[in-house]
Amino acid sequence: MISNFNEDFLWGGATAANQFEGAYNEDGKGLSTQDVAPKGIMGPITEEPTKDNMKLIGIDFYHRYKEDIKLFAEMGFKVFRLSIAWSRIFPNGDDLEPNELGLKFYDDVFDECLKYGIEPLVTISHYETPLNLAKKYNGWTNRKLIGFYETYVRTLFSRYKDKVKYWLTFNEINSILHIPFMSGAVMTSKEELTKQDLYQAIHHELVASALATKIGHEMMPNAMIGCMVLAMPVYPLTPNPDDVLKALETDRSNLLFSDIHVRGKYPPYAKRLFEEYDVSIVMASGDEEILKNTVDFVSFSYYMSVCETTDHTRKSTNGNIMPGVSNPYLKESEWGWQIDPKGLRYALNTLYDRYEKPLFIVENGLGAVDQLVEDEKGNKTVLDDYRIQYLNDHLVQVNEAIKDGVEIMGYTTWGCIDLVSASTAELKKRYGFIYVDRNDDGSGTLQRYRKKSFHWYKEVIATNGESLKEK
Repeated sequence: MISNFNEDFLWGGATAANQFEGAYNEDGKGLSTQDVAPKGIMGPITEEPTKDNMKLIGIDFYHRYKEDIKLFAEMGFKVFRLSIAWSRIFPNGDDLEPNELGLKFYDDVFDECLKYGIEPLVTISHYETPLNLAKKYNGWTNRKLIGFYETYVRTLFSRYKDKVKYWLTFNEINSILHIPFMSGAVMTSKEELTKQDLYQAIHHELVASALATKIGHEMMPNAMIGCMVLAMPVYPLTPNPDDVLKALETDRSNLLFSDIHVRGKYPPYAKRLFEEYDVSIVMASGDEEILKNTVDFVSFSYYMSVCETTDHTRKSTNGNIMPGVSNPYLKESEWGWQIDPKGLRYALNTLYDRYEKPLFIVENGLGAVDQLVEDEKGNKTVLDDYRIQYLNDHLVQVNEAIKDGVEIMGYTTWGCIDLVSASTAELKKRYGFIYVDRNDDGSGTLQRYRKKSFHWYKEVIATNGESLKEK
C-alpha cells in the first residue's frame, strides 16, 4: 500500500492502570472505584474488594513492567499510552501529601520507556478515582473534586515534566452519561441520579480538565495537553427526517464534551438541551474564563458506529458504553460490537472538519477469545488472523483519512498486551499482541507470549504503514 503516514507518526499501544497494573494494595496505594467493581463498568459495586475482581492482580505489570516495555520496544513502539492510578499517588484523594512510592513507580516506568525511545502518553484519570472521593463527596457531583484534581495534576506535572510530553486529562469523558460511577465516581444510582446532578458533575469535570490544560501549559510549555472522548459515529437508520434528527441529537450529546474542550465554551445547542432536561448549571466565578483554556489536540477511542431511529421496535446493539441501533450492513464481534472500519475514516473527517485540531486515535482494537497453540518451531503463540484483519482494515481507513487532509498524530491500539476488560472484567476477552497466561478463574503463570499479530504490527511500524493491505 502507498503510505500517507508522516515519518513522525506515533505508532504504539494503549493500556489503563486499573486493567493491567495489579498490586492494588501495595506500596501505599489506596482503594479506587475499580477495586469495588468486580464485574466491570456496568456491574454492581461491592463494599470492599473481592477475590473475583480480576483487576486486583491484572496482569501484574506493576512487577513486570520492564519485561513488557521491552516487548513493546521490540515491536518498534514510538509511543505507549498508559494511565496513572490516582489512588497510587493520593491514596484517599484528599490527602495533603502524595505517596512517594507511587510517584517513584511511574518514574521508573517512564525511564524504562525513554530508554527505548518510547514516548509516554499519559492519561491522568482513566475510569479510576480514589474510592474515598466517591464515598465522602459523591464524586464529581461535588465541586471540591476540582481542587483535589488540581493538586493531583500539579504533583504529576511537577514530577514528570521532563519525562512526559503528551497528556490526556480524562479518559472517554463523555461516558459519564452512561456510567456515572466509573467515569465520575458518582455513588448515586443511575436510576436515582437527576439530570441536574449529572450535568453539574460533567461541568465540574470540564472545568477541572480546562484547569489542568492551563496548568500544563504554564508548567510545561513544550508539552501537549489533549482531551479524550469516546467517538461513536451515529448514522440515521433511514432517510426519514425523524431518524436524521434523532441521529443529530445523539451525536450532539457526545460532541458537547469535545466542543467545550476545543471551543472553550458551551455550544448554542446546549441551551435547548438544558431547558428540556430542566437543568441549570451552577457556575462559580471564573468558570467561564477557565473553560477558555482549550486543548492542543483531540484524542478518542473508536470501536464501532451505531444507528439511530425513532422506530422503537428496531434491535439495539449489544455493544460498547453508548447505546444505539444495529446497522444491518455490518458484522459483529463475539461481544456484539459492530465492525465498521469506514466509520473510523468518517469519525476522523467529522472531528477534523469540526475542530481543525490534530487528532490522535488512542484506542482501537478487537476483543476476542484467543487460543494458545504451538507454531511449527514449537513456540507458543496465537494465530489471530482475525485481529490482524480488523486492525489492517481500520488502518487502511486511517490512511484514507490522511489523504482526505486530516491531521493525525498517531495510533495506539487498545490493550496492546492482554489485560482485564473494562466492560466485562474478563480476561478471556483479549485485545493484545502479547498473550498473557492468566484466566478468568485466576489460574495461569502470567507468562507472556508473542501472538502472530505481534510480528504483523512490528512490520506495519517498520514500514510506516506500507505493509498494510488494501482490499
